[in-house]
Amino acid sequence: MSNMDIVPLIIGGEDIVLTGKYQGEIASPVPNGPTKFQGATTELAIKAVESSASAFASWSKTRPQERRAKLLQLATVLRQRATELEKLVDEEIHCGELWAHIIMQGGIELVEETAALITTSTMGCIPATDKGSYGLVLKEPLGVVLGIAPWNAPVILGLRAVVAPVAVGNTAILKGSELSPRTHYMLASLFREAGFPPGVVNYVCHRPEDASDVYDSMITQRAVKKCNFTGSTAVGRIIASRAAQALKPVLLELGGKNYALVLDDADLDLAAEHIVRGAFLNNGQICMSTDLVISSKSINSALESKILALLDTIKTNHTVISQPAKTKLENLLSDSRTKGASIHSAATSTDGAHFPATLIRGVTPSMDFFHTESFGPVLGMVTVDHEDDIAALIQEFDYGLSSAIFTRNHHRALGLAASVNAGAVHVNAMTVHDEATLPHGGVGHSGWGRFGAGWGLEEFLQTKTVTLNG
Repeated sequence: MSNMDIVPLIIGGEDIVLTGKYQGEIASPVPNGPTKFQGATTELAIKAVESSASAFASWSKTRPQERRAKLLQLATVLRQRATELEKLVDEEIHCGELWAHIIMQGGIELVEETAALITTSTMGCIPATDKGSYGLVLKEPLGVVLGIAPWNAPVILGLRAVVAPVAVGNTAILKGSELSPRTHYMLASLFREAGFPPGVVNYVCHRPEDASDVYDSMITQRAVKKCNFTGSTAVGRIIASRAAQALKPVLLELGGKNYALVLDDADLDLAAEHIVRGAFLNNGQICMSTDLVISSKSINSALESKILALLDTIKTNHTVISQPAKTKLENLLSDSRTKGASIHSAATSTDGAHFPATLIRGVTPSMDFFHTESFGPVLGMVTVDHEDDIAALIQEFDYGLSSAIFTRNHHRALGLAASVNAGAVHVNAMTVHDEATLPHGGVGHSGWGRFGAGWGLEEFLQTKTVTLNG
């Protein structure tokens, strides 16, 4: 890719570049690397759909064993190119080596776990029926699936957008992010390298100003049967509403206002360690990042001191993805300060896109930060009078993606987890947690449906009933 001037699209197995047309600037170019990416036109977007529709006819008829073999070959190629991909991710989104490695390994595990589940996930069944007849319930692929992936974890989320659909016999279009076009292009190209037929996985990207037209041109195509989207709640509303107009189902994993609940009997050193890690990993730009810590007055001071001590050890410059992202964080801090909160930041750079790891002490429901997903290296602390007040407070949140509970009593944790309206509750661990063997997704403003393992494969299959009568 270093010798490439423009990051192309991939349609029907071929790289596509339009001379001087619809090209976007790469946000974080590197020396001797591409400075532009090819943006899709509506015509190219439709061509990508037609290519995937054509490939579906044969790919949907392949044996599960053949699809498994292709996915295992993809996992092998990913392992061989892991160092290159990790470096590329860090260059594009400034996430640091640790996050790049985490999402690389997570992506490989996702591919391997999906490959292992193909046969059992696509099995039908023969339920009991009326006497003298047989009922067959078959599982079939849908058709073309549009997978829209974000920039903040481009390897694992780019793969997640298309691996489950193609594993069960669909074909897919990876619609990548203009903020990580090199990574998403490389992922799509590795499907070619692993031997997937042309059109089974196509890749498109677009300039921000063309987003609406490109999406509409694809979701309204008859061959597109479902869309999955990972990204902000605001954009998710648009994706879902336009898909609904076309009567297309969607799988949405959206934003989160994730909280850590620290009970009075918790190990505060453990809690502080996981809270800080969950808040500032990948510069706080993870849908599962810890935004809020909620605890009672009896332990708040001690917990706050431990978090501040860890904050003061941070020497890494945190970098947010864009100036608008930084401005949003600054506005949230300003609003909190005006309404009575105190702010403590790590002694690191504030130049350019740098934003220091920051703790907001004394967050209340009147502050914008209490309700708004920050998507940056900012953590807020909320204090309730008594531990029993926590269950009522968390009902205020519209988001419901991930959460954490810190306590030495697992029975208490399970009891409180029942009142947590979120897709995941992690006991004595950070809110950032995603693995290939578990379902992942949210409720409320955090979306609906589940990625991951057998739950994710089921999202891209439809059932058909056939009865055999004498």
